[in-house]
Amino acid sequence: MVRIRPAEGFSLIEVMIAMVILTVGLLSLVGVAAMGVRRAGESSPMLIAREKAREAIESVHTARDTGELTWTKIQNVSNGGVFLDAAQSLKIPGVDGLVNTADDGAVEAVRNAGPDGILNNGDDIITTLNDYTRQVTITPLNYDGTATVNPTLRQIQVVVRYKVGGVWNNYTITTYISSYS
Repeated sequence: MVRIRPAEGFSLIEVMIAMVILTVGLLSLVGVAAMGVRRAGESSPMLIAREKAREAIESVHTARDTGELTWTKIQNVSNGGVFLDAAQSLKIPGVDGLVNTADDGAVEAVRNAGPDGILNNGDDIITTLNDYTRQVTITPLNYDGTATVNPTLRQIQVVVRYKVGGVWNNYTITTYISSYS
């Protein structure tokens, strides 16, 4: 007598559950990939913002170190210094070599190699940094635990605002400067 064994395999419910688990996993991977593409698109503007903030800090320290500015001038205009109070477009430094002062030039631009991959020829792509602003705020600091102003120490805060995909972002850097070089 030949015995017929019942067919074995997966039931329809088991297949459906496996498909749901697989779909959730694949959708998670798609979400991670989309976030990676978005972050890659934000990295270049954030790099520009970071470097423009550092440029402002370095110009203040250099002006102090070279004697270009006296200690009393390393302040915002509202406190008798040379640095403009409000956020400004990213402009080319003026004759004084400092950014965010009254003598700044035109809005800065970034030059990238064109289709031929060679920089500084006729097909370069020049992008004006219109979607960036920079604010330099210099504030006096008090001695620790007192209301007495320390005459030899100030805080410098630079905030660069930039737009990516229609959304404004901030890059902030804070440091200190003393009257001693």
